[in-house]
Formats: sequence, structure tokens, C-alpha cells
Amino acid sequence: MQEINIIKTIKKIFLNRRFFYTFLISLISIVVIIIICLGFVWYYRANIFDYFAKEYLQEVQNPNNTFGNEEKLTTEKIIEKQAIFSQESFVVDTVKKTNPAVVSIIISKNVPKYEAYIDPNQQQNPFGNMFPDFFFNVPQYRQNGTEKKNIGGGSGFFVSSEGLIVTNKHVVDQKDVDYTVFTNDGKKHIATVVARDPVLDIALIKITGFNFPYLSLGNSDSLQVGQSVIAIGNALGEYRNTVSVGVISGLARSVTAGDSFGNTELLDHVIQTDAAINPGNSGGPLLDLSGRVIGVNVAIAQGSQNVGFALPVNSIKSAIESVKTTGKIVRPYLGIRYVAINIEMRDKNNLSVDYGVLVKAGANQNELAVIPGSPADKAGIVENDIVLEVDGVKLDGKTTLASLIRQKNIGSIINLKILHKGVEKNIGVTLEAAKD
Repeated sequence: MQEINIIKTIKKIFLNRRFFYTFLISLISIVVIIIICLGFVWYYRANIFDYFAKEYLQEVQNPNNTFGNEEKLTTEKIIEKQAIFSQESFVVDTVKKTNPAVVSIIISKNVPKYEAYIDPNQQQNPFGNMFPDFFFNVPQYRQNGTEKKNIGGGSGFFVSSEGLIVTNKHVVDQKDVDYTVFTNDGKKHIATVVARDPVLDIALIKITGFNFPYLSLGNSDSLQVGQSVIAIGNALGEYRNTVSVGVISGLARSVTAGDSFGNTELLDHVIQTDAAINPGNSGGPLLDLSGRVIGVNVAIAQGSQNVGFALPVNSIKSAIESVKTTGKIVRPYLGIRYVAINIEMRDKNNLSVDYGVLVKAGANQNELAVIPGSPADKAGIVENDIVLEVDGVKLDGKTTLASLIRQKNIGSIINLKILHKGVEKNIGVTLEAAKD
């Protein structure tokens, strides 16, 4: 009878609607909490693994333990392999996630097509009178229409789901050519050039379509030397979506880049990496291990091994946003001509400082020190003023005025510390859009 009463009591409890709802909500809450905990464990799996690996390694290396040399060596090898495996997992996961958003760009052009023919009136006798009857026909060549040929290639990556692609300006700077984009799935798309940056070696092109995978932009100001990076691109214009891994070898480098046509360009404040960057990688992304873009691959050092350079992503963000909102690249400008000051220039010109930039006119009459009507002119900057700082950042050998202005937005008010006739003062300047 007692068992029957217990069963009736349990049935009565569960048939109680309030208890049933409370029990159901509690059960769902527990399941949700378990799912969230498992999600956190999965998201931070690498940190958890590294923590337990370090704890285990410390325990193994504790002088109080009785492991022999052979056991210690075996344990160290296991830990080393586990660390390598962990880094490999990050690289593999990052490549899987980002590869679909990296594209190859092929440049093609109609070129003359020639054919050989024999003209009976163009017979020649190289032996002259020695063999007067010895004649032979010299092949002649003539154009027979045109044919389309691939004349170059590069890389790029999506920055929007609507088909907007970032690449280098030198990849798409030719006229009267066709640009074809190959996505990672092998599909071919005709591309149009949307904008070429007048300042930096970047351009934006577009293909027709929707729902393209695109990359997130990171923060290149927080990079550290030795940080692992991944480069993806169309190596040699032939091997699409080639992956190479390396580290950041240096920051804020200044290099002079040139192309096969003899054109040169000064690249300042660029990232140096030892990740293999080959011809054809230009315009491809340089990624951190989280899959965020930290740079745009732009150049290599000729005759070197694994010395490549990338434009920091923070310098191109404003150009991307400008194209998205206005359809073209609009850059802010200050409106001065200047010469960077160093110790040699200070001594030669008897200046009071060895850093900053001297506002100075050019050799030609039209190369004014301050452009009339420019933001600098409106703020009262005149020739022979020295700009020392921009928003508290000192203009020394590591930081240039041009790189700082590029990171600002049109309409931004910047604070300049200048030296005017030997007196330091701070002035505010409202940046405007650069004139065509």
C-alpha cells in the first residue's frame, strides 16, 4: 500500500501543471548552460590545451620527480610535437576559412598574330658569283588578325559580399586590357576597375554577383615582430591560391619598389615578412592566425630570399569605405609641400630641431609651399613653418606625415604642433577631400 501511495504522490506531483512547467524550464536551462559551457570550451580549446600542456611540462621538469633522462627527453618531444600540431591546426583552420575569399586576377589582351609566308620576289644568294644559280627563299612575316593572350596576373580578396575586391594598383593599371577574376571554386568572372588610389598602390575592382565570401580587416597598428602570418595568392601568375606561412620580420619599413616597365614608387610604413611572396602574389592578403587581413602583399626584394613587403591594412581602410559610400577613392589632404628633417638637414640649414617636416616650396614657380585655399592655408600655416607632431605623434624617422594623414577621414580635425618663427604652438586643421 505504501508503494502505491508513493506512485500516486509522484503522479500527482508531475500532473501538477505548475510543477511540470518549472521542471521543464529547469531542464531546458540546464541543457542551455551545458551547451554554452561546451561552446566556450571549444572556442578556447587551444588556450586550454596550452595551459594543461604547460602544467604538465612544469610537473615533468620538477626536480623532485624521479623521471630518468630518457623519460624527460621523450616527454619534451611529445610536448614539442603537440605545440607544432596546435600551430598547424590554427594555420589549417585559417586557410580553410579564408581561402574562398581570395581570388586570382588574369590580365589578357588582343595582340597581333603573325604568320610566315614565302615571297618568290625575295630570293637571296649569299654566295654571289661563286654560285650564281644558288638561290633560296627567305621567309617573310605578316600580321594575320589578332589573338587574345594572357599578359600578366595578380591576386586579390573580397571585402564585401557584393563582389568588391581589393588588389594592387600596379596589377590593374593597364588600359585596353581585360581583367578576369577566378574565384577559388574555379569560376570565371569579368571584372571592372572601380577605383585606383592616387596615393597608395591599391585599387578596387568588382565582379557581378552576390553572397561572395569576404575577409574581415584586422588592426595593423597592434602587430608585433615575430608574429605568425599567412600569405595567400596567385604565385607566379600560375599557381592559384598558393599558401605560405612565416612571421613578421619588421615593421614601418621604407622601400623603393619598381616594375618591369621601369616605374618606381616609394613605399613607406610597410610590413616586412619572410612568408614567401612571389610575382603574382601582389594584391593578395597577409593574414594573422585568426584569419583577419593585416596587410596587402605588394613587393619583394629582388635577389633576396624570403624578404617580402605588405601595405598595412589600416592605411587602406578609408579607401575601401570611400568606394563603398561614394564609388571612388577620396583621400583627405593637408595641402603643403615639405621636406623631412633629420640631423644632417638640421646642421646644414642651422635648424633648431632634428625631426618634423619643413614647409618649403619646390624649384618651380607652381610648386607652392602651401596650396591656396587648402586646409593648411585656412589654418594659417606658412612657408618655413615646421610641423613637429600630428595628434601627439612625433614626426621622426619611424612615422611620416603622409602615413598619418592617410589614416584620417575627410572632415576630421587634427591637432598639429608646429614651430613658427622659433615658437611652438598648437593649431587645429580640418581635413578636406583631395582635389583631382
